[in-house]
Amino acid sequence: MERATAGLQKIVGDALRRTPSQQAPILAWPLACGTAVAERTRVLDYCRGVLRVEVPDAGWRTELQSLAPQYVAVINRYVAETVNRIEFIISTPNTTRN
Repeated sequence: MERATAGLQKIVGDALRRTPSQQAPILAWPLACGTAVAERTRVLDYCRGVLRVEVPDAGWRTELQSLAPQYVAVINRYVAETVNRIEFIISTPNTTRN
């Protein structure tokens, strides 16, 4: 099972490295945070080393800020352009999710 996981990580990493550098961190977000968090958050954009992620409320922001260094490390394992930090933005009532 460990060999399969390593193989899958290599495939994903190779695909993300071929993705345009500005898109790769956005696509890597669900890999870094996992399905449960990805379903409750939305990447807004990536610019100059900062990945901006929308979160539902202040509680989510606080919780995810504590995990941000781990997320950055995972994302940087897969992308060519370095993510320096993640900025968590609380969603506004007018924001709609897909």
